[in-house]
Amino acid sequence: MKNAVSVSFKALFGEALLAIRANKIRSLLTVLGIVIGVAAVIIMIGLGRGAATRVTEQIQRLGSNLLMVFPGAAGAQVRGAAGMVNTLTWDDARAIARLPGVARVAPEISAGATAAWGSQTWVTSVTGTTPELPLIQNRPVASGRFFDEQDVRGIARVAVLGSSVVENLFPPGVDPVGQTIRLDKVAFTVIGVLSPMGASVMGRDADDIVYVPLSTAQVRLLGAGYVRLINVQAQTPADLERLPALITELLRERHRLPPHAENDFTVRNLAAVLEAAEAAAGVMTTLLAGVAAVSLLVGGIGIMNIMLVSVTERTKEIGIRMAVGATQQVILLQFLTEAVVLSLVGGVIGILSGVLASGLIPVLTGWPAAISPGAILLSVLFAFAVGVFFGYYPARRAAALNPVEALRYE
Repeated sequence: MKNAVSVSFKALFGEALLAIRANKIRSLLTVLGIVIGVAAVIIMIGLGRGAATRVTEQIQRLGSNLLMVFPGAAGAQVRGAAGMVNTLTWDDARAIARLPGVARVAPEISAGATAAWGSQTWVTSVTGTTPELPLIQNRPVASGRFFDEQDVRGIARVAVLGSSVVENLFPPGVDPVGQTIRLDKVAFTVIGVLSPMGASVMGRDADDIVYVPLSTAQVRLLGAGYVRLINVQAQTPADLERLPALITELLRERHRLPPHAENDFTVRNLAAVLEAAEAAAGVMTTLLAGVAAVSLLVGGIGIMNIMLVSVTERTKEIGIRMAVGATQQVILLQFLTEAVVLSLVGGVIGILSGVLASGLIPVLTGWPAAISPGAILLSVLFAFAVGVFFGYYPARRAAALNPVEALRYE
């Protein structure tokens, strides 16, 4: 048997819009909470995903199939007279290079130094290394060349500059290649300039660096026979899994460590570091989205509050509808639709605001923000759910009114 009054969802939607437009200021303030909540969810997820993407790109820039060998036990910060404990040598790097499955090895030693050209000076980082490093890190030379094995064997005073050093030492229009600079008063000839790389994983400027041959750094600048890091590139992903154990066994033997002694070095797999970084970024994104979702809940409470007020104000209207045949289900759907429409209108405006803000944040702050279709869909569904959840109680209360008492209500 049909109801006395048959109402379509189209009619319910139209009535909801009329009710909302009848109280524009109140509806606008109610919608504002949902707008802020949805926009916040999109922005926060975008910032989290952008940060995760940046970290992933920076780690991948360091090279593929890469292991890093550091001096000192894992987690220990043991320091010697010249900084980090000196347990790794160039000979260790040469021995690692002979292991099966190793493609390239590039030891490093670094220190701060003052670079000078004419009267211009710049405090930067100087890294002594071998010609394999730019091949491992996929970092091409923009002009000139990188030093070669002959430069390393000859302890040549040659340098390759990062783009930030070039910008701070040389005026525009001056070609750095062929110029003579001083690194802590030692003269070096600039033979190349590296392509820009941007910020490193730790947030420092990866272009604020000067590379010199490892032999030159050890003999002419630092007077040290150790290295602070050994980059090891595996030939294949399978070799990457196998090499840490081989390197550990080799270095323990070379360093003559007793069977139960702790390693005086640490082998790190960048693939594992990348997985950990991605997991941490995922947790951060979820946390940011959760914090932003609280704004949606606050907006939902606002919708419930306004709908309860609306039910009270329209009690006589509800009584009239019931008197002409409207069922409790129709009344419930009418007010529930009004709550959902309020929430979805706020959701649409919030999506537009969130997408616009996510596009402006990288321009204004330089911080990456990735617009996620998944975040947009999640925001729409969440806005709809908020409308249903917080609109149900006021709608149910309206449907439960006694028609006779509602008609008498003043």
